[in-house]
Amino acid sequence: MPPATLLTALGSYNLLPAIVFLPTRRRCDQAATETALMRRDPNDQRREQRRDLLRSFVEQYPEIRSHRHWETIVRGGVAAHHAGHLPAWKLVIEKMMSAGLLDAIFATATVAAGVDFPARTVVLNGAEARTGNGWRQLTASELQQMTGRAGRRGRDNIGFVVAAPGLHQDPERIATLLRSPPDPLVSQFRATYNTLLNLLDAYGNFAQVREIAEKSFAHREAAGQIIALEKVIVETEQRIKLKLREADCDLSLNDVKGFERLISSRTQLLDSKPQTRAEVLHRWLDEVVQAGRVVAIGRSGKRLVMVTEKRDGNVRGLREDGGSASFSLERIGRVYSPVYRLKEEQIEAAFAEIRRRGKELVISEPRLRDAQDEESDALNLLDQFIEKISPAGIDAQERSSCTETLWGLLGDAGDLERATRRTESIREQVWQPFAQRARVLSSFGYLDFEAEKVTERGSWLADLHIDRPLIIGEALQAGLFASLDFIRCAAIVAALTADEERDYGALELEDALVNSLAQFEEIGFRVSSEEWKAGVEPTPELNFSAAATAARWAGGTEWATLVRETRAEEGDLFRMLSRTGEALLQVAGLRKSHPEAARIADIAADAILREPVR
Repeated sequence: MPPATLLTALGSYNLLPAIVFLPTRRRCDQAATETALMRRDPNDQRREQRRDLLRSFVEQYPEIRSHRHWETIVRGGVAAHHAGHLPAWKLVIEKMMSAGLLDAIFATATVAAGVDFPARTVVLNGAEARTGNGWRQLTASELQQMTGRAGRRGRDNIGFVVAAPGLHQDPERIATLLRSPPDPLVSQFRATYNTLLNLLDAYGNFAQVREIAEKSFAHREAAGQIIALEKVIVETEQRIKLKLREADCDLSLNDVKGFERLISSRTQLLDSKPQTRAEVLHRWLDEVVQAGRVVAIGRSGKRLVMVTEKRDGNVRGLREDGGSASFSLERIGRVYSPVYRLKEEQIEAAFAEIRRRGKELVISEPRLRDAQDEESDALNLLDQFIEKISPAGIDAQERSSCTETLWGLLGDAGDLERATRRTESIREQVWQPFAQRARVLSSFGYLDFEAEKVTERGSWLADLHIDRPLIIGEALQAGLFASLDFIRCAAIVAALTADEERDYGALELEDALVNSLAQFEEIGFRVSSEEWKAGVEPTPELNFSAAATAARWAGGTEWATLVRETRAEEGDLFRMLSRTGEALLQVAGLRKSHPEAARIADIAADAILREPVR
């Protein structure tokens, strides 16, 4: 339904003012513009009040004077409200709506959270939202936030929610979401480098940091599981001790736990004991066949293959003639010991060596009897340990009674072992992200992993509450910031703090800035390499478009010119530059440890944080 027609229909039922939710920024802007062109507010007094309010705001926020929707608001009494607009412009719209000077606001779902300007009616055009990765369904909480704007306190006895007709409208889903309970709260607590450094510096050891992490709201579910498991552990231990006392058996809780582990190990050995030669051979082949080794297909040894991949009992490789081969492990007749690099020139040499020295390089196959003997030796050793658990110095009858008690407690001991392991596993899951980051920090000298101490370098890095602190920290250590002028400093920090996927235009980068970005990319590569090793998600790539835009802004370009040249949304530019300025102020705070870098960052922050960026 055309937006002007929609508002006319709502007005005929006395359902204005309204907030009309649309899925994208562009549709909000188009709806406001089209409505203003087709539907002129007949109330001259309200038009002048809107104009006066805009003029009064210009005195404090001069950047809104050139806003493209100025006449849209004045003429039509409607506005668009979304994250693409400047904060000052959105503030004007909110003031007008609260003052009753607008008939409608066309907004994205984000307006439902964080602002307070209710309307008589909320109009829903669907239950979907647009994201950077396509469309997604609105959650129950999002829809309830949106519909919660219907009804003005002190003005309306009731608020109205209208599901506007449309191709993608789904009234049944909307009704379901409105009846659904709110979405569960999701903690934003994350294991970050700064969090770890600050907690470790404050509490002195990893154990305290782990305890705090376990008690955080983010891990409330894990904490609940741990409490329940610890209760099971305590109750099971008490039950075992009681049964030992009742049996008058001089055994400890640790004896019972040790007995359970020995019996469990013995059972696993029996289950894994090979019964046939084929079973032994398959297990051996799975162990020794690997990429880079040459194998022979069949017993003759005439058909050689260089293994390139082994997966799920199947092997892929290269034949001597260069063709590919694929076969199961069972078809391998011989395996040769050397492991070669998978390079073309070395593969040819590998085949030649195997042809020349094959007999001396072949790996001997295991025999069934030898494999069974190894298993039997292990079983005998376990049996000896099991026999030694019974108390010493008791007669045969008492020993038999204690042994019977141990077997009777096997189930309880198994429950205790499983609960203990599950508790340790949950705790490890909570701690793992911190431990991974601790190893990365340790590799760069920001903390001493073995001593569990923050180093001098880590102390100042902990004060940098910004994105990608390791890249900035390593750049500071390398003296890169001190070698930059304030414009390149601003550009580099923008590239580091901006969202990786956000496009801020295609402005040209100067050669000096490109060279500086390359140096920071090299540091980013080193950081990412260490993060990969530790299992941490690598640092995102630098945003070159943000760097070019920030350099232009820091160089003195006017706001209107920047918006025109980048063709980016004003709100997106504002947020990127604001974050850049905040990050620069963080670096500027390192006057004691890095005075020259701090001085340059301070100048860059002043260049970035000028009107309208605050």
